[in-house]
Amino acid sequence: MAYRNKTYISFDADTDIRYYYLMKAWKQNDNTSFDFYDAHDVNNNYDRSEDSIKAALMDRFRNSKCFVLLVGEHTKYLFKYVRWEIEQAIKRELPIIVVNINGKRDIDKDLCPAIVRDELAVHISFNERILQYALENWPSFVENNKLTANGPYYYPKEVYAKLGL
Repeated sequence: MAYRNKTYISFDADTDIRYYYLMKAWKQNDNTSFDFYDAHDVNNNYDRSEDSIKAALMDRFRNSKCFVLLVGEHTKYLFKYVRWEIEQAIKRELPIIVVNINGKRDIDKDLCPAIVRDELAVHISFNERILQYALENWPSFVENNKLTANGPYYYPKEVYAKLGL
């Protein structure tokens, strides 16, 4: 059995990959405590066929303890991989963190993919401090409340203020 300590990050690779790379840069910066174990570092040996790519992504899911969805302008229209990844996260009951790259601090009903809108997920803005806070706190919240909690969540403005945001 795989040790599940990774964070699976889903995003529009055509237009939003720079936000994923920025997250990786935050992780490598010595002046920040931002950290995550990236599931995309697992099993990069695949050909370009859809079946092969999805098989490699399944390996990444087996190692993941949390799912982060970066939501941009086109995310809700991506069905081939992004929707499939969201379905996998829901099926595996992974804690879901929806990150609005437009800065919105709660659910963005215009941009959030319909499949995740009513799921147990926390919706946050794109910022390293609130993302680190969510990575450290949301999985345990979900584990402790998954039988009674549902629908979208967001952190109150006091949490952002406490983080200096």
